[in-house]
Amino acid sequence: MKSGMLWLDADARRPFAEKVKRAADYYRDKYGRFPTHCLVNAATLGDERTVDQIVVQSVPTVLPNYFWLGVEAN
Repeated sequence: MKSGMLWLDADARRPFAEKVKRAADYYRDKYGRFPTHCLVNAATLGDERTVDQIVVQSVPTVLPNYFWLGVEAN
């Protein structure tokens, strides 16, 4: 993924999957399509590797509590 939208959600009371879904909904409203991938820091990553149909991956370049959403380039 070369470009995407960065989303911050540091609310510790909100479940991980809900954070991804909220970010994905905003992405869809803003860009008119649903994201396929979400990159997060290992400290933020929950047990889920997919949320709905979004592939969630851990990368060290994304800061904790941030979610980088986008569409994987083919």
